Amino acid sequence: MKTRITELLGIEKPIIQGAMAWIADASLASAVSEAGGLGIIACGSAPLSWVEDQVKEARAKTSKPIGANIMLMNPEAPELAKLLADLKIDVVTTGAGSPAPYIEMWKAAGIKVVPVIASTAQAKRMERAGADAVVAEGEEAGGHIGQLTTMALTPSVCEAVSIPVITAGGVADGRGMAAAFALGAEGVQVGTRFLTAKECTVSANYKQKIIEAKDSDTIVTGRGSGHPVRQLKNHFAREAKSLEEKMAAGEIDGSELEQLLTGSLKRAVVDGDVVNGSIMSGEVAAIIHDEKTAREIVDDLMAEAEAWGSLNLQQMAEANATRGWKQV
Repeated sequence: MKTRITELLGIEKPIIQGAMAWIADASLASAVSEAGGLGIIACGSAPLSWVEDQVKEARAKTSKPIGANIMLMNPEAPELAKLLADLKIDVVTTGAGSPAPYIEMWKAAGIKVVPVIASTAQAKRMERAGADAVVAEGEEAGGHIGQLTTMALTPSVCEAVSIPVITAGGVADGRGMAAAFALGAEGVQVGTRFLTAKECTVSANYKQKIIEAKDSDTIVTGRGSGHPVRQLKNHFAREAKSLEEKMAAGEIDGSELEQLLTGSLKRAVVDGDVVNGSIMSGEVAAIIHDEKTAREIVDDLMAEAEAWGSLNLQQMAEANATRGWKQV
């Protein structure tokens, strides 16, 4: 499959791996890139030395394009931006802020710039700033999210900008990928599905929670603070929600909640504490039932999307009636 995204990023398949802090490292990113998609190393709040090591490790494992993600609210964002320019990373995706101050530097280094956005207004600003493409992320996604659904956001952004659009949020199989293309996207970003990739170094407990999840098992915390996060329901998430409600009512200050949040993702990802840690996940975890290699995940997405997308509406209706979409 060739789209403007595959041509722009120099990849074989229009599948971008989501940037997940503490999770998306060289092991996962290189495996996704080797499979023909674009692997992304999540810089998060990691030390510069770790980021440099991960980029070098990924490049030792694959000669294909590798990307990195910067959360621009990170106090070290300027240093990270310069490091990625020096490393000549192939693609930079960004979140939590505007990459405009760094775009000229990145482009001079031959880097493609792809901000993650949650509204058409943001998409238009990024296009004017010189972004090469945007990721339109719906609120079904895991981790930090906006408020618009993928189905509403994707076509709105596709109408608003002329640069290519990548859909994120709710894509874990070929049905989701075909739907994203039907809405106007030219690529998809997949996060939660890659949590159960064999090359993903997240704790086994975390993976198992994803595999066991039902469609009603996620919860969004942080809406009141303006930093909403989708994660699986557990003791930690419910406690965070309770503390937020008490803060909103003026019963407590923010110190107790801040203490609870500190290190919460690491507890789940690294320590395997799925009771007291933050298990970030998209709603689409409900249709993830197994652990596969990154290549198997990418190949399944492509095969299913191409089969599903080749059907006309009548064929789709007949396949739906027999629940036979995986056999089409």
